[in-house]
Amino acid sequence: MKQLVAVERFCLIGHCVSLIFGLAGLLLVLPNPAIVAALPPFGQQAFGLSMAGGGVVYILLGAITVAIFAYRTVGWRNWLGFMLPAVVLSLGSELLGTSTGFPFGHYGYLNGLGYKIAGLVPFTIPLSWFYLGFSTYVLAWAGLEARGWNGWVTKLGAIALGAVLLTSWDFVLDPAMSQAAYPFWQFQDVGEFFGMPYRNLTGWLGTGALFMTVASFFWRKPEVPVQRDRLWIPLVIYLVNFAFGAIITVTQLDARFLIPTGIGLMLGVLPALLLWWSSGLAKQPKWFPVPGQSSEPSDEHKSEVSPLPVVSKRSAA
Repeated sequence: MKQLVAVERFCLIGHCVSLIFGLAGLLLVLPNPAIVAALPPFGQQAFGLSMAGGGVVYILLGAITVAIFAYRTVGWRNWLGFMLPAVVLSLGSELLGTSTGFPFGHYGYLNGLGYKIAGLVPFTIPLSWFYLGFSTYVLAWAGLEARGWNGWVTKLGAIALGAVLLTSWDFVLDPAMSQAAYPFWQFQDVGEFFGMPYRNLTGWLGTGALFMTVASFFWRKPEVPVQRDRLWIPLVIYLVNFAFGAIITVTQLDARFLIPTGIGLMLGVLPALLLWWSSGLAKQPKWFPVPGQSSEPSDEHKSEVSPLPVVSKRSAA
């Protein structure tokens, strides 16, 4: 398990660093060709490779980080029970969208995000749906459960909130990736909502709610409480990805785009922080079993477990 934690941390750091380098390349280097021209041939080649494959690297690292976190925290059944519907259904939604315009509007992917499935959708896109979708769902689920919600009420609330948090990311992602100076996809028709069609937002909400609903049928309550100190990874994943899109949007586009950015902050970032904070409100037991360990409390906890009084048959009579 220690090795998995080390890989998880390494991938998380790599994910964040990749986003930072991506920002630097998009906002500082590409607009100033003299910087690239001043590099030695090896540096120019390395920069070209980083810009061509940087999007693939940061998405892969994010997906690996969240996959390991899910396996460690909620178990392999919940991990696969969420990841498979998220990847399969989001890919189907994207293939349908790029082919017919439903449910996101008419759009097409450009280069920079890896090999395109059926020549339409980069293979990295379903992975991004998974790792951001899982992050928002588990934050919503843990926050609601800590407030005393139980069973299917928690799951339904997590689906609704998780889908809203996921869609809030798109308020900054789509302008940054489709309308900034160096786009990764393009809408074929100018949308009514800051260049995005309204059905793009409803498509995001519906796709997220769909795969989260399917995943909820496989979701089982983990043995170990998922509380605030264990949720910093999905919170960081959500915040750094939101920040990546927001920084590009507010620096590359005009002042009007402060409006969708502000909406994303109110509907996404603020609720995510509140859910993360709420997940620490539940009373955590002094001792609880950890998967793979004995179901009996250790010696240091035995003193905290009050034994039941023994009543003999004679005294009971």
